Amino acid sequence: MTEISLEDIITELVVNGGSAKSKAMQAMKAARVGDFATAEIRISEANAALQQAHYFQTELIQAEARGEKKASVSLIMVHGQDHLMNAMTTRDIALEMIEMYKLLKSK
Repeated sequence: MTEISLEDIITELVVNGGSAKSKAMQAMKAARVGDFATAEIRISEANAALQQAHYFQTELIQAEARGEKKASVSLIMVHGQDHLMNAMTTRDIALEMIEMYKLLKSK
């Protein structure tokens, strides 16, 4: 595998985390108006972005475990991790909201 810099990994966490959160928010908005097909597409897109971010996070963890990279705790690293965790939480809430909107719309 090609060497990935710490800065590139953090950038991937921020970009993909931000994209995933945005797609999850779009999914909730679509579900609110009853467009469940679009909501499912946006959740799929959010999941793909989260998977990409998780790949880079795992690469960082594994490299550190192998002793190849020592990830320092920096503000930018915390920022990257924060984006990822917020995106995961937003996606989880979006999944619940979509189901709730489905129930409400079916009555």
